[in-house]
Amino acid sequence: MKRLRGLVASLLALGITGGLAAPATAAPSWAPAQDLEGKCVSLQVFDGTTSRGYVQRASVGYGFTGNAASAEPFRFEATQLGRYLLRDSTGKPPYQTVVGWVWAGDAYGDRADWTVSEADGKYRFLSTATGQQLGVYLGGLGAGNSNSTVALAPATGCAAIPDIATGVSGTPAPGVDANGKLAGWIDAHAHITAAEAFGGSLHCGDAYAPGGVTVALKGCASHATLGWGALLEAIIAGTDPINSAEDGWPTFGDWPQHDTMLHEASYFRSLQRAWQSGQRVLNVLLVANRVICGLTLEHTSCDEMDQIRAQAQYLHKMQDYVDARSGGPGKGWFRLATTPAQVRQIAAQGKLAVTIGVENSEIFGCREINDVPQCTKAQIDAGLDELEAMGVSGLYPVHKFDNAFGGTRFDEGVTGAAVNVGNLISTGHWWQATSCTGPSDNEQPLVSDDFARLLQLGVGLPAGAILPVYPSGKICNVRGLTDLGRYLIERMMDRGMIIHIDHMSVKTASAVLDLAERDNYPGVASVHSWSDPALINRLLGVGGFLAGYAFSATDDGQDTGTFLDEWRANKSLANGSKITGYGVGSDVNGLGPQAAPRLDAGSRPLTYPFTATNGTQVAKQVYGSRTFDLNTDGVAQYGLYADWIVDLVNQSGGDAAQLRRHLLSGAEAYTVMWEKARA
Repeated sequence: MKRLRGLVASLLALGITGGLAAPATAAPSWAPAQDLEGKCVSLQVFDGTTSRGYVQRASVGYGFTGNAASAEPFRFEATQLGRYLLRDSTGKPPYQTVVGWVWAGDAYGDRADWTVSEADGKYRFLSTATGQQLGVYLGGLGAGNSNSTVALAPATGCAAIPDIATGVSGTPAPGVDANGKLAGWIDAHAHITAAEAFGGSLHCGDAYAPGGVTVALKGCASHATLGWGALLEAIIAGTDPINSAEDGWPTFGDWPQHDTMLHEASYFRSLQRAWQSGQRVLNVLLVANRVICGLTLEHTSCDEMDQIRAQAQYLHKMQDYVDARSGGPGKGWFRLATTPAQVRQIAAQGKLAVTIGVENSEIFGCREINDVPQCTKAQIDAGLDELEAMGVSGLYPVHKFDNAFGGTRFDEGVTGAAVNVGNLISTGHWWQATSCTGPSDNEQPLVSDDFARLLQLGVGLPAGAILPVYPSGKICNVRGLTDLGRYLIERMMDRGMIIHIDHMSVKTASAVLDLAERDNYPGVASVHSWSDPALINRLLGVGGFLAGYAFSATDDGQDTGTFLDEWRANKSLANGSKITGYGVGSDVNGLGPQAAPRLDAGSRPLTYPFTATNGTQVAKQVYGSRTFDLNTDGVAQYGLYADWIVDLVNQSGGDAAQLRRHLLSGAEAYTVMWEKARA
């Protein structure tokens, strides 16, 4: 028996009892490393359990040293959740070469992106581009050794991450008051996903990008002097197609400006500045236009629903990116909200609630071609299902062109002429108008000179097109709400979706408001000054929400009116007393100009630093080597809305208390309207 027990013990020691191996050591459980943003560390590489030393710079690429004091320090910058760009002490990003070694690059690229996971205090780096593992490779640092792991140790001497500071300091007031009401302002009309709109190449720059500001805000060759992007901007915005410097980061000699429309103006650090200064809700409108997409020389799909899908994905990735730059999932200040309850929860956490809407002319493919609709009720139902699955809260049934739902409200001047050409391409006909009294669709109708100017800019007309002739004085679109349009509106009301009446013709918007009044439906909105006062009054009567286009507080010489004048006119309407909160419609990146500097800014400037509406202290924002000042730049980029809001209140004289109350109740009023629509 003793011999048997001894034999069993020996077999157990050898791990072969009964022909079975002893349980192996459990493999490490690798999880994404989410907390490395901004860390400065040295890298110690292991081949299995054996240390091969610390990574150090070599004459070419990187080698190893046994001396920890000689190790190269590396800075981590998150590019997405669990992914990083590294920078060595000179700021160079290590990247995997095509021959396998890791060398120091000049700029961020796919091969400089590393997916990092962690287990038991060790890290594993995989090239995001190739899937190969960082470690010892032919005697140097390379990718291709699946047996390698990395240990990190705190280091000094790291290069700084190129970035943009918000210029905001101090402790903000809570995002909700003691009664649970939102306390802060709302931008109800913004296009921060414009980089993916119109096929993805009309716009230069990104609201965020893996690789950071040097990638997101670099200049674009297509928008340089006489490039196709510069020519399109000249048509759309009236800018000079011969620009001095399409440089972007870090000098920003040519953009952003208050009147540039095809360059990024809502970089995420600028959005962060606005949020830190009291913004509580940002309504992002996914925008699309098949005809404009077709004008660009490079694009992805021009199908408008494809463009909307791409922007929805971009928005979700942007939330993830902000999380990654903030320490991990859910830790960012930029939070998507698909219900009013989520808006309230996000505001209570002191974060920015981001809601989603849609603004395009051929939603669900619902064009009309010579008054023949190109979609069915079944397509409308399926399209609304898809939008709701994306988290969309509301949409514009009509945008720049007549469509299967109704007629559009006209643009004017050269822009109107260009959009009218687009209407011809989309529908097979020009805008059709009649003289009218009362509310109108264009106080300054298109004239032949507008088309002549358009032709001078090199915009050709479709073959056989004959220029339209319009009556003088007030004109109205002959088209109103169609049967399909009525079906869409009723289905939106069934779902509690927000119906945006801006861009609808007078006849179309009037019919929509008839339906809202019939059903006592409050979910209607006008959020960027593109409707008639008579229609605004009716909207307020059913409990709808109103926001004014973010024009300058007082005259800025742009012949656009002022925010204050419009706010005062709206609160003086018969139903103006129903305004409990008032919003801002920036239309940022939306082919519309931002506020120029006030003409009297020299004598009555906004003084820096200033106290924001939520009590934080705000200094001038700096992009690279350029410093922005509202008094001289206007709202050249989104971060200046923090400045604009305070300047607006400062310029409002005896109305300051009421204006401040309306603005800081704007997010609450919008949320209440949405809640009632969904009730």
